[in-house]
Amino acid sequence: MALPFESSPAPNDPRAARILAKTIYRELRGSGFSERDVMALAGELLALVTTEVRGQSGPGER
Repeated sequence: MALPFESSPAPNDPRAARILAKTIYRELRGSGFSERDVMALAGELLALVTTEVRGQSGPGER
């Protein structure tokens, strides 16, 4: 999967996440991944972020 990193907007650009998500989605679908596969990947990414955020919370915070 070739992502256009050199032409990507700056990370603080509010459009960056949307552009990256659309690019990744198109690449995955174009490479033969099913909608179900993409949903499974999205779930795994959310789980990783959730785990990281929970690990950063202080005592008594959630």
